[in-house]
Amino acid sequence: MSHLTQRHDFVVLFDVANGNPNGDPDAGNMPRIDPETSHGLVSDVSLKRKIRNYVELAREERDGFHIYVREGAILNEQHRKAYAALRPNDAKVATDKSLNPHTDDEAKTLRDFMCANFFDVRSFGAVMSTGINCGQVRGPVQFSFATSVEPIVPLEISITRMAATNEKEKAAQKEGSDNSERTENRTMGRKHIVPYGLYRAHGFVSAKLSERTGFSETDLDLLLEAVENMFEHDRSAARGEMAVRKLIVFRHDCPLGKAPAHALFDRVRVGRDIDGAFRAVDDPALDNRPPARSFADYQVVIDRAGLPDGVEIIERL
Repeated sequence: MSHLTQRHDFVVLFDVANGNPNGDPDAGNMPRIDPETSHGLVSDVSLKRKIRNYVELAREERDGFHIYVREGAILNEQHRKAYAALRPNDAKVATDKSLNPHTDDEAKTLRDFMCANFFDVRSFGAVMSTGINCGQVRGPVQFSFATSVEPIVPLEISITRMAATNEKEKAAQKEGSDNSERTENRTMGRKHIVPYGLYRAHGFVSAKLSERTGFSETDLDLLLEAVENMFEHDRSAARGEMAVRKLIVFRHDCPLGKAPAHALFDRVRVGRDIDGAFRAVDDPALDNRPPARSFADYQVVIDRAGLPDGVEIIERL
């Protein structure tokens, strides 16, 4: 299998307006938040989900670009496809609930099949040892949690529904209407939103790990395309308006890289735009300023001076 030969690290900035970018099921689906700093969070799992969704739409189940972790999928049935290719004449493959490789060579063949056929296995890796055992794959692509550049203030919005779900509820609504209390008898609900938040996430693509999965230059182009467009086909009323604003890629000229990722990420600074001047988000001078309400309230500065030899900066957005 062909594979990537250059390490890549990247910074992605995205924002949300009047929406919930990533609800926390342990907190009534409120936007995820760091309780110590009040900075908003979006999990790496959420970002990967949107990338999977985009690839599924963009490649439309094309060979080599199937999605392993998809809504409603039974993972063991995905594993069974690998065994069907490995043992085409074994009738038990179609019915057995437990299958295991007989040799190390078989185990490698099964992993290679999953990597070759499923984009997200080839990219993110997977644990595939559940019942029908295809082993484990460590993927070359990883994401950090996204963190908001400034603290966020989640709001809880009350909503009502006029329609009834059953006759009993309809009768209660009518009784309330007769008593001029109809609103109190409507079905009530809650929506959690962030008025505005700019989030920053980091991504890592290991060329050395791509040797094991076959993640290629073509896959990298598709991955970055998916990052750029991950909110364009993921619209919902709950998520408000979300958009990727910046995608800055650091490309190394070798598999192991020429500089630590954190040192490269430090070159990308995000601050408030105050009358055209850059101000750090923790500058005390911002204390009396109104909160940011659009991407235009920020500046993104990239320090290109003294860039390590063998590292190239690519601004995709």
